[in-house]
Amino acid sequence: MNQPDGTASTPRNRSQSALAGSDEQFRLLVQGVIDYAIFMLDPAGYVSTWNFGAARIKGYAAEEIIGRHFSTFYTDEDKAMDMPARMLAKATKEGRAEAEGWRVRKDGTRFWANVVVDAIRKPHGEIIGFAKVTRDLTERRAAQEALEKAQAALAQTQKMEAIGQLTGGIAHDFNNLLTVISSNGELLGTPNIREREKRKLLDGILRAAERGSRLTQQLLAFARRQPLSPRTLSIRLLIGNFEPVLHRAGSSIARVEFDLSKQPDFTRIDAPQFEAALLNLIVNARDAMPDGGTIRVLSKVERLDAGRASTAGPDMKPGEYVVVSVEDDGVGMTPETVAKAFEPFYTTKEPGKGTGLGLSQVYGFVTQSGGYVDLDSSPGRGTTVRLYLPTDAEAQQKATLEDAQRRTSPLTVLLVEDDPDVMESAISMVQSLGYLTLTASDGVAALEILRAEPEIDVLFTDIVMPKGMSGVDLARQARAFRPTLKVLLASGYPMSALSDQHGLTDEFAFLSKPYRWSELSERLPGLEGLVAPN
Repeated sequence: MNQPDGTASTPRNRSQSALAGSDEQFRLLVQGVIDYAIFMLDPAGYVSTWNFGAARIKGYAAEEIIGRHFSTFYTDEDKAMDMPARMLAKATKEGRAEAEGWRVRKDGTRFWANVVVDAIRKPHGEIIGFAKVTRDLTERRAAQEALEKAQAALAQTQKMEAIGQLTGGIAHDFNNLLTVISSNGELLGTPNIREREKRKLLDGILRAAERGSRLTQQLLAFARRQPLSPRTLSIRLLIGNFEPVLHRAGSSIARVEFDLSKQPDFTRIDAPQFEAALLNLIVNARDAMPDGGTIRVLSKVERLDAGRASTAGPDMKPGEYVVVSVEDDGVGMTPETVAKAFEPFYTTKEPGKGTGLGLSQVYGFVTQSGGYVDLDSSPGRGTTVRLYLPTDAEAQQKATLEDAQRRTSPLTVLLVEDDPDVMESAISMVQSLGYLTLTASDGVAALEILRAEPEIDVLFTDIVMPKGMSGVDLARQARAFRPTLKVLLASGYPMSALSDQHGLTDEFAFLSKPYRWSELSERLPGLEGLVAPN
């Protein structure tokens, strides 16, 4: 078969013809692109090709720019920083260089450009030039800047609204307090006032001052400026010690239930501020259930990956957190209320039923402690508030190791108590902590057991006991032949009385009666990991 020019058609000829047609199609494609500047540079950076898109974006015709150095498009500031040479050097080293910045058109105006430079090499690696693609992003950048300005203006407006609400709430509350103080002070200066009336007026002044102090602390908490005294504590034990107060806060209409993690849950926090935050959440949950219901306090240890941490907040870091949740079956909140829930002095309660600082105090305390607060609520479905508190890694590791050691080799405690009911209760608590127990009802019997049983690790004894030997005497005699024995003393008498009558000093750990499980687990020697040292 012959070609139009009369030559014989061969596979080689057909391939060469197809390749030539493909090259022409590619040239036309590049030339026809008008939204991108696509052109070639020689190895030294001089323009060797130019498409219509480059002419439209940069303003140069092909004959005006081919042969000129591509640094022509850079601003004087970028030229002073040697940016053109740095772009080629990066493309040479890495194969590709990309950047955004201001570039200059032929008429001197600037446009915001996205620039990509790819190195072109021969098969053996020699640089023969660079392919350069430039996009004009000026309009997109202007739209982004306009959006950012609008967002900044909105944020400023919201901030001013919050400040106005804050100052208005402060003025209202403090004016009420000052009214009490000033009026009571004025009445105290009137003649012939009775002593009983004076006392009532003074009490009113003191209560107003105390309320003012609490209000100031809440404001500092919201501003994340209150002085904190953080210690490494177990959340389970902290909540356990605070349980009676939380039950009372639920009142008769709301039942408070607890489901706390059994695994190590140490975090560095200010205990009183945490208790105040938890109490605020319980009170809010109770008030959201006027017809009664159940409030659930839960805790767990959870690890946040980078994705979840970034969605939680800009300052949140991936890692392990103790999560404390307070759930209720109440009326719930609308999306508008959720959005404003942490604002100071914002409240849905009736006048006189709250300052609106409760949740802002919670938010301020938790964020100042390095965590964050998550609020999940909807009308008719109740509310869940989750407090994420970063764990203390060192304390967690130590407690986990000690917990494993106790499970593989439980310690033995000798309980010495003359009251059968107290003894029974103590046995249950100590065994629930994973200890083996031996018992004695007086010091003489206890000494016999200590001499016969070398495996006893801890002596837990009452101080005031029969047969003429106190718990202090027992502990000292036991230590004489068992120097490494751990000792915990307990008594219902105050420390001052015990010091006078039994010579008690700080040589032994001491626990006041009545004690709870959480207190025993914190103080019992051998369980030091439950409260890490500061």
